[in-house]
Amino acid sequence: MKILKFVISLFFTTGLVYLLNIPLTTGGKTGTTLPPLGHFLSPFTGYWQNADAETRQLFKSFELPDMKDKVTVHFDERMVPHIFAQNVEDVLFAQGYIEAGMRLWQMDLLTRVSSGRLAEVMGEKLLENDKLMRRKGMLYAALNSEKAWRKSPESMKLIGAYERGVNAWIDQLQPKDYPIEFKLLNYKPERWSMLKTALIRQYMNLTLNLREEDLEASNALQIFGEETFKKLFPEKNPKQIPIIPTGTKWNFNPVKPGEAETKVSEGIGLIKQIISEKNLELVGSNNWVVDGSKTISGKPILCNDPHLQLSLPSIWFEVQLNAPQTNVYGVSIPGLPGVVIGFNEDIAWGVTNVGIDVADWYNMEWTNGEKTTYILDGQEKKADVVVEQYKVKGLDNMLYDTVKWTTWGPIVYESSSNGWQGLALRWLSHDEPNPDDILAFLGLNQGTNYNDYRSALKKYAFPAQNFVFADRHGDIAMTVNGRFPMKKTGQGLFVQNGNSTKNAWQGFIPMDQVPISKNPTQGYLVSANQKSTDDTYPYYYNSAAFDSFRGRLLNRALSAMDSIKVEDMMALQLFDYSIHAEEGLTAMLKHLDEGILSDRERMIFQKMKNWEFDFSKEKAEPVIFQVWWEKYYQSVFDEIMVFKDSLPILQPEYWRLIEMTEKTPEDPFFDKKNTPEKETAKEIVIQSFRSTCDELADAMLSASFSWSSHKKTSIMHLARIPAFSRMDLDVGGYRHAPNAISEVNGPSWRMVVELGDEVKGWGVFPGGQSGNPGSKYYDIDIEKWRSGNYNQLFFMKDAFDTRQKIIYSMEIN
Repeated sequence: MKILKFVISLFFTTGLVYLLNIPLTTGGKTGTTLPPLGHFLSPFTGYWQNADAETRQLFKSFELPDMKDKVTVHFDERMVPHIFAQNVEDVLFAQGYIEAGMRLWQMDLLTRVSSGRLAEVMGEKLLENDKLMRRKGMLYAALNSEKAWRKSPESMKLIGAYERGVNAWIDQLQPKDYPIEFKLLNYKPERWSMLKTALIRQYMNLTLNLREEDLEASNALQIFGEETFKKLFPEKNPKQIPIIPTGTKWNFNPVKPGEAETKVSEGIGLIKQIISEKNLELVGSNNWVVDGSKTISGKPILCNDPHLQLSLPSIWFEVQLNAPQTNVYGVSIPGLPGVVIGFNEDIAWGVTNVGIDVADWYNMEWTNGEKTTYILDGQEKKADVVVEQYKVKGLDNMLYDTVKWTTWGPIVYESSSNGWQGLALRWLSHDEPNPDDILAFLGLNQGTNYNDYRSALKKYAFPAQNFVFADRHGDIAMTVNGRFPMKKTGQGLFVQNGNSTKNAWQGFIPMDQVPISKNPTQGYLVSANQKSTDDTYPYYYNSAAFDSFRGRLLNRALSAMDSIKVEDMMALQLFDYSIHAEEGLTAMLKHLDEGILSDRERMIFQKMKNWEFDFSKEKAEPVIFQVWWEKYYQSVFDEIMVFKDSLPILQPEYWRLIEMTEKTPEDPFFDKKNTPEKETAKEIVIQSFRSTCDELADAMLSASFSWSSHKKTSIMHLARIPAFSRMDLDVGGYRHAPNAISEVNGPSWRMVVELGDEVKGWGVFPGGQSGNPGSKYYDIDIEKWRSGNYNQLFFMKDAFDTRQKIIYSMEIN
């Protein structure tokens, strides 16, 4: 009997183990393949092996035969590694090793996004996204970056050191040690390479370097005509304050572009029915610097808070790198060597996105039905046909996609249901960068003065960034830095004809002629993604992303401040006040007659009249303003909104509606076409206000009615796993305020640095050092970030600095 029970038990146990180790698929052919639950739930190899690994001393001391010298790493109370080495190669090796140890899945994921390889591990649902990445030329661009870097022995040496460090971590991994996401998706890490580093860089290009509205503008031009187009969509906000102070002298002789002109009429006739695929969420940032004349210490203070999509694991990784001629603290992007934003003993720097248009669409003149040959300068030219192949999880056979490459670039879309069908993309990020481009940030890491800063930036091509600078000697500076196309006036605003090279860019603005300001008399410099220069700058540039509000507010605040302390700069980063609300609400209220309102409406009117334009988390006024403003905007531009879901079309900027409301309240656009009456701004303000009161009537009765509960800011896990995300954060801020927190975007790193005989830094990001959801270091600083607090950054003077607690240390020999 005992033998029979044993056999039955063994049979069921064996069957259960077998079933738990079969991958499960949901949703049929296009479903997602789940991991074998036996692997995931195993106490020996599954999730439990990942729980709080850092507190079990994730990193052990070890020896490698190819190390040049000993490396010592100290981990502080927030798991920030302080890496001490005897040479730069070893310090970057250790950086790669540690970042792989704490962020390996994140690094793998971003390379898969860029290279179009998500479907390999996530299934067929991701195939169209993969195809789009390849068709945009993401992998092509990364290969060009790798090709360029291989021309530089120094780039090869330093990227190679980082690569070896990542692979040293990967090579010692056992399946039980894989990050949890590898277990959930049932795949294993690949070895790192220089190409993967290039793919990480290309991911940043995708985020920061591809904002354009060529087709949207072309469609708006055709619908409304040139006169109305110019009225609705002026290139310049007259209230803007440029990044480089007005009146700056340009001490160079500009290079003359070609003589051919771009006509406004080019690009007309391209209307297609489409739901736009673009994400127009503002990706912006703030940085500024004040010199010693405005600070209580008499030394410069530099601030930076890049606004990006908030995610877990975090975009940034905090690190200190110390080697001869290098002692730098700041944040890196896992997968890229060096510190991107930070400071050393002599200088500090930060970045914001420039946003100048470096991506143009061209309409091709095809000569055959297959659209493989086209006309260029009167001659027939053959497109290069590239067959992309895709391995897809759950499918036995490879899948293929054919992409046509023209002189301008790839034909990204070929479906007749897509507005960009048949258009070629000319994108700067496809070009080879400078061979030493990757060394630009390493040059900043080692810099000691303004000349070092300028020398480093001349290596840097794209994505273009506004690099703010300060040094302990008292110098401050701002450089609008990158490789910028030399364009004819108006070029890049619309889709251009691709049948003539006269429509090509006319070269590039020389690197020693990009906009720069050093030690301005005003005593400060600020960038918040606004226009780069005043109209005296001798080169034309355009943008679909220039900010209209944050830069003006920061200029207003900094010009009025004196005896500035670090705490003042922190308060400015956290400032929830918005000029958009100040000007937009004021303009609407002037057209609202209190005497015609009901009691409830009058109460809300008074509430809004007394509001101080701040987007504090507990207030109701920001909700009322946002709902009212959107209703007002959509009612005024109903002629444009009718195309919103069927046509890519340009929409007027908020500042333009404010200006129309103030100066031309009887403009025909205020008249609703579906009513017999002739409306002006006054009628639309009243209608939209009453509609807002009706919509929010029930919500306003709730005790929990507030800006934070309405906005619902969330920090999502990169794989959109809710349990690994942090949802509905109780936080204020507004995308058009300095504290630019929206539903999913916000300050991804807040940093304040005070220069002087001893540099001091403060910083915080909404996450933690670890990519492991089971670790306390995964989200350790979200609450500090949410509540507006900072960490004083432990910038160790040497490997024996004991001013703050060290959790544990490791050595690499």
